Amino acid sequence: MTAEYRHLHLLVEGQTEEIVVDSVLEPYLQDRGWTITKSIVTTKRPAVGPASRGGVSSWARLENEIRLLLRNSDIHTLTILFDYYGFPADSPGMRNRPSSSAYDRVEHVEKSLVSAISDTRFVPHLVLHELETWVFAAAEQLGWLFSGTGLAERLQKDVDGAGGPELVNDGLDTAPSKRLARYCDGYSKTNDGPLAIADLGIDALRSRCPHMDSWLSRLDARLG
Repeated sequence: MTAEYRHLHLLVEGQTEEIVVDSVLEPYLQDRGWTITKSIVTTKRPAVGPASRGGVSSWARLENEIRLLLRNSDIHTLTILFDYYGFPADSPGMRNRPSSSAYDRVEHVEKSLVSAISDTRFVPHLVLHELETWVFAAAEQLGWLFSGTGLAERLQKDVDGAGGPELVNDGLDTAPSKRLARYCDGYSKTNDGPLAIADLGIDALRSRCPHMDSWLSRLDARLG
């Protein structure tokens, strides 16, 4: 591997994450100097037929996928893009999270994942609280897709009340995805959300989502 070649692999939770990588993250990361590959996590490997992909119910399944990918010595950095909301309860760090801010809690889990995998190439990212957080950051842009509905104003009110898009919480009925489904019957998570995020742009997204910004800063630092 030459000093100029940096292979970044993104292991993502599902189709929506893959679309956002394709439309938003991959162009940005390529411009920074990364060579990008990606895959959706495998949740089931049957003896016959294709593997099932998307979502994960246990740390063991995710850990297995991570370790399989790290067998590839061509990968300079492996990152994951998973929701913190609904992340497997048996994952490292989940049961002893600090009773402090949401940022402290998610960072505690990410550091625990790093310790469990014990490979310097692994840089995990759990979206606080889920990928729809980024859609809340793009409230105005989503509003353009649903003009006249007051959707943008409703999302922005939630963001302001929480103290930022990443702090719109992880309650069973109040997580960002649950709110979007309740506020807008016609909302498509694999179409409308990625479009709004792409319209917002990576720089504005970073400025509104500190945890996401920290992740990209860590990836940037690895290019040095």
